[in-house]
Amino acid sequence: MRILITGAAGFLGSHLSDRLLADGHNVIGMDNFITGSPDNIAHLASNERFEFYKRDVSNYIFVPGKVDAILHFASPASPNPQSKSGYFNLPIQTMKAGALGTHNCLGLARAQNARFLIASTSEIYGDPQVHPQPESYAGNVDPVGTRAVYDEAKRFAESLTMAYHRFHNVNTSIVRIFNTFGPRMDLDDGRALPNLLKQALLGQSLTVYGDGSQTRSFCYVDDLVDGIVKLLYSEEHLPVNIGNPVEMSILQFAESINRVTGNKAGIIYEENSRSARDPQMRQPDITRARSILNWNPKVDLDEGVRRTIPFFKQKLGL
Repeated sequence: MRILITGAAGFLGSHLSDRLLADGHNVIGMDNFITGSPDNIAHLASNERFEFYKRDVSNYIFVPGKVDAILHFASPASPNPQSKSGYFNLPIQTMKAGALGTHNCLGLARAQNARFLIASTSEIYGDPQVHPQPESYAGNVDPVGTRAVYDEAKRFAESLTMAYHRFHNVNTSIVRIFNTFGPRMDLDDGRALPNLLKQALLGQSLTVYGDGSQTRSFCYVDDLVDGIVKLLYSEEHLPVNIGNPVEMSILQFAESINRVTGNKAGIIYEENSRSARDPQMRQPDITRARSILNWNPKVDLDEGVRRTIPFFKQKLGL
């Protein structure tokens, strides 16, 4: 197939480009580098089956030639208020990527009779009142909260995708992505893993907010990409959770990071105001992914962290 990936220079988009090229497809990358990095796709510059367009998906999308599939992954995703590339500091761009970008991609998919896959997120569940979170759970999201620009952009994108599927018969899929980590992720992403792994590699005490009882589950990027590709190759149209169901507290996670890195600086606790409505629990129910896609994550947390460390060391100059 000839496959368009928006957000191709991002963390997930670049790994998807690698995988789909390895599968024998031709890949068209598209990114405006607001949050993505040219470094993430520099190794593909000499690949004759990879072409790249620097464009904003919120504007009109034109790609010459036939397109067989579109994977829409373009969006700011970092929850870090201090990050210039996070959605707190790019609120309008985030909403436009989810709304106008999705609309433009769906329009192209309809015109080309192409397969369409939208990258949604576990954030559409908000601070969940159901645990673990199945796809049938409608969520607990504040539409005017500080995180709403990302949460609601993705919720709208899902609704628009299903409207195009039901009304225009576009062949669509929706992947709800849970916490993912690995090489090429932004060290200033603001999520638990980059924050704690960076501190550990610098020999610093790991900062845990509150008592560390809030939970997360962490999926290594290769496993996530495998699930996304299986969904792309499937005929499933309703949302599918892709993530690692092994749940742990942030305190347990910090202890694991210190163990794997050999960091002796320990852990410090800081007050957590939860001013940004940081979810207290996050764990995917992957029953549908297991039954529909025959997918299960294979890389455990310790192994995933070991695979990620060389990239972090390079970026930190260690």
